[in-house]
Amino acid sequence: MELRQLRYFVAIADSGSFTKAAERVFVAQSALSHQLAQLEGELGASLFDRSRRGVELTEAGQRFFPHAMSILRQAEEALASARSTEQEPEGKVVFGIPHSASQALALPLLREVRQRFPKVVLELTEELTGNLTRQLRTGQIQLAVLFDDGQLGGFAVTRVLRERLSLIEPAACGDSSVRAAARSRPLSLKQALARPLMLPANPHGVRPIIEQAAAKAGLPPPQVEADISSISILRTTLLAGMGRTLLPVMPLFTEIQAGQLKATPVRDLVRVLAICSSAHIPRSPACLAVSGLAVELIRRLGATGAWADAQPLNASA
Repeated sequence: MELRQLRYFVAIADSGSFTKAAERVFVAQSALSHQLAQLEGELGASLFDRSRRGVELTEAGQRFFPHAMSILRQAEEALASARSTEQEPEGKVVFGIPHSASQALALPLLREVRQRFPKVVLELTEELTGNLTRQLRTGQIQLAVLFDDGQLGGFAVTRVLRERLSLIEPAACGDSSVRAAARSRPLSLKQALARPLMLPANPHGVRPIIEQAAAKAGLPPPQVEADISSISILRTTLLAGMGRTLLPVMPLFTEIQAGQLKATPVRDLVRVLAICSSAHIPRSPACLAVSGLAVELIRRLGATGAWADAQPLNASA
C-alpha cells in the first residue's frame, strides 16, 4: 500500500468519477485505474461500484475511507512537523466545532490563527458532536470542541468553559423589561422538563447532558416532541412558535437579544466545553499551537462576557 494509492482512492471517492479524479491528481486515467486495482488487490476487496452515472463507495470502501483520510493527514502532519519550528509553526490543522458553539468561536478563532500563525492553514468543520467524536478517534480531524459528558476516554482533554443552559422559547411579548424579569427567575430542572422539548437526537449535543442530569435528580427523562440536531432548523422552528428547547443562549443570542425568543436559565444545568485531541496520535507543532490558542481564546471570551452565560475554567478545573 502506497500513499499515492490512498490519494488516488480519496480523489475518486470525492470526485465520484475516474476522469475528474485523474484531472485532480494530475495523472493519466489509465495510471489511476491501475493503482486502484493494485490497492483493491492488496485489500482483497472492491472499493467502488461503477456505473454509467459514475462511481460510489462499496461498503468496504466506506469502511476504508476514514482510515485512508487519517493516514494521509498524519503523513501531511509528519512533513509539516519536520518543517516547523516552535516559534513559527506551519501546516494544516483540521478543527471540529459543534453546531451550538460555532457562532461564538469560529470567527474569533479563524482571525486569531491568521494573525498569530500565518503559516498555519486552519480548516474549520462544523459537525454534530457524535460525528466529531468519531472523526477525532479515527484521525480525520486533529482537534475538536467536545462536551464533557463523561465519555471522553481516549482523548487528551483540556476543560475550558462552563456554559449554563436555558429554556428557550418564543417570546410572549417584545417588552425588554418582561424579558429581563423572566431571566432573573431561574427555573428548576423539574420545571424545565415539565413540558415537551425539541432536542438533538442522541448522542449529539446537550441531549446526553440533560438526560444524565434528569436521572441524577431522580426525574423522568425529557419529553421530546421532535429530534432536531440542526441549529438553523431549530431556530426556524422556535421563531415559528412551534416549541421550546434547552440550550445555551449563544447559538440563538441574536434572536434572544432582539426579543424574538425568550431564554430562562435553568438551575444546576450546565455543560462543560473541552478542547480535545487524540491521546494516541502525535500532535504537530501547528496542532499544538492552535490547541493552545483555542484554550486561551475560549477562556478569554468567557471571562470578558463575549461568550454569554459562560464561565472560564482554569487549568486545575
